[in-house]
Amino acid sequence: MHDVKLTMYGLLCALLISCGESEQPAPPPLEIPVFEVIQQDVPIIIELVGQTLGSSDIPIRARVDGTLESIEFLEGRVVQKDQLLYTIETRPYDAKVVEAKGYLAEAKTARAKAKSDLGRIRPLAEINAVSQQDLDSAVAQFHAAEGSVQAAAAQVEQALIELGYTKIYSPIDGRIGLTRAKVGEYVGKDPNPIVLNYVSQTDPIRVRFSINERQFLEFARKFTDTIKRNDEEAETEAKVETESSLEMILADGSIHAYKGRVRSYEAAIDPTTGTLTLEADFPNPDTHVLAGQFARIRALVEVRENTLLVPQRAVSELQGNFQVMVIGQDNVVEVRKVKTGPVHDNLLVIEEGLKAGERVATEGLLRLRNGMKVIPKDWASTQSNKENLTSNAASENGE
Repeated sequence: MHDVKLTMYGLLCALLISCGESEQPAPPPLEIPVFEVIQQDVPIIIELVGQTLGSSDIPIRARVDGTLESIEFLEGRVVQKDQLLYTIETRPYDAKVVEAKGYLAEAKTARAKAKSDLGRIRPLAEINAVSQQDLDSAVAQFHAAEGSVQAAAAQVEQALIELGYTKIYSPIDGRIGLTRAKVGEYVGKDPNPIVLNYVSQTDPIRVRFSINERQFLEFARKFTDTIKRNDEEAETEAKVETESSLEMILADGSIHAYKGRVRSYEAAIDPTTGTLTLEADFPNPDTHVLAGQFARIRALVEVRENTLLVPQRAVSELQGNFQVMVIGQDNVVEVRKVKTGPVHDNLLVIEEGLKAGERVATEGLLRLRNGMKVIPKDWASTQSNKENLTSNAASENGE
């Protein structure tokens, strides 16, 4: 009986071992969302961060020192060219004018006497009634008196100029800021401010921004030619408007109603930052945009024809190399290197490595291997993304 039990036990163990050694069923292929590579014309746009400033920012200075007597404007308002802004106490400068005029009168009197003496001595010298030395002395005194009159007249003019500086006028049309000195303060010398205010011309409003070396190469092809033509030709406003292709995005995300154009830029790239500084002007008739605001500049640099696009999530990066998982017609995975370009509407431009109509995986990239068989399924939003991309491209191209 004992032997029978041992035999049955051995058979049971052998059966269990044989079952454990049998092959496990293979896991089913993964279901992977795929995107069909699309091809179409794509506008290439760059966005740059900048800051607004007046197309002319003029400091208002006290050119003579004295007590500030009046402020003739409302702070933060628009002022006109030659509008009176400040007045400085005039009495010291009135006194200088009177003093200078007194010196001028004295010099004229001395000149009149020297002229009279010369007129009296010259005939006597002709008949040798006086010496030649006396005549030379009279001529010299007359010329010295002439010089004294000219110097005194210059002092009068200088005194009048200084008197004129006691009234400070706006040099341009623009918006004036907060005054840095109040009535009763002594201005024009430290420690009181010499710069009293600023007048900023905000129509057009100017935006200063910087681009890196790579962006400059793209940017320059379109915009530097326009600048050169503006320098060489006297273009009409209508012509300029058609070449204004920059957009300004304000801090609240809204787009400024008027497009702008590049007016100037630095002569060289700054080697410390690797950037080039440019300035662009935007019409601002309502003066809604003020100097000192931050803004983004959007520029259409080119339209690439027949460009390939895939979702950004379909591309993975490894040590600076980019690759996608291509799903072939037999549903087998192929790992393929690609060269990427800029992003457009959340889709990535593929410059090399793919063809239109090929399918790429959009999820589960880390689980896929070269030669693996998968079950592809349509990316749920593929069609809607195509339609959105087409409509956005059409609107940006003005269609």
